[in-house]
Amino acid sequence: MNTILKIIKIFPPEISHSIALHSLNILYKTKTLKFFFPKFNDQKIEFLGMIFANRLGTAAGLDKNGDFIDCLGALGFGFLEIGTTTPLAQKGNDKPRVFRLFKEKAIINRLGFNNKGVDYLVERLKRKKYKGIVGVNIGANKDSKDEKRIEDYLECFKKVNEYADYITINISSPNTPGLRDLHDIHNIKALIKPIEEEARLQDFSGPMFLKISPDETEESIEDITKFINQSSLSGLIISNTTINKESLSEDSDKNLDGGLSGAPLMKKSTEILHAVNNKNLELPIIGVGGVMCKADFEEKINSGASLVQIYTGFIINGPKIVSEILN
Repeated sequence: MNTILKIIKIFPPEISHSIALHSLNILYKTKTLKFFFPKFNDQKIEFLGMIFANRLGTAAGLDKNGDFIDCLGALGFGFLEIGTTTPLAQKGNDKPRVFRLFKEKAIINRLGFNNKGVDYLVERLKRKKYKGIVGVNIGANKDSKDEKRIEDYLECFKKVNEYADYITINISSPNTPGLRDLHDIHNIKALIKPIEEEARLQDFSGPMFLKISPDETEESIEDITKFINQSSLSGLIISNTTINKESLSEDSDKNLDGGLSGAPLMKKSTEILHAVNNKNLELPIIGVGGVMCKADFEEKINSGASLVQIYTGFIINGPKIVSEILN
């Protein structure tokens, strides 16, 4: 399997990603996946009224359209988060838009919510066989501004809430112009209140999370946290990618546009997680950002995360990271 992973990494990033996931899907459909990846002990936990097989899940972006729910679930993840999905299908930003920094154990991406649209994702959810927890990460189309952007989130919510175990409202991608402006507390209120009303109308009882940026000020994060505590939202996902690349060793990498994920993000995202948890001990938090090994996973838990997600660690280390963390 290590040899196969090395061969896959020869290809450009997005092609490698596609080959890897389709290969896993073939192993799943031929019922041979279990021969490559070991099982682990039962680690069930209850969180927000739901039973998770374990605390480790996929971050949004790994499976944008829900095409690989069953094979990823078969690897042993405790939950999956798919998306980010938008009302309309969109190609995303121009290529090249993904850069693997193997020496840094990192990725820079400026994908821009490339996806097949919410209607496609809903159809995939209807067909899934995986019985575990599946969350859906929702966003807005690139060309949507102001009120139309809020309408995009509402449209996605209306379409996915029947099929999602939980919903994540993604306001923190750095690759959609103006999206991070939603961190302003007035903009958050304007976005969340219509979603809360729609949740009541739809009788949606599942958890709703807000996924935030690691690049916000301490004051901004405190304002967001206070609002979450006063709203019907369940908690936070900390955090998305960072646009701060000063920790990178190569100047050429520092100058790349896009969000940085992987090992360089671990310290910053975990510091924010720890700080928020210290002031809000009862606030449910999902930790994500820089988890490359079991020690990173445990640090997130010890810093206050109830659940942990991985993305770059899965890309850099391959699917074996699941059993390495959970065993």
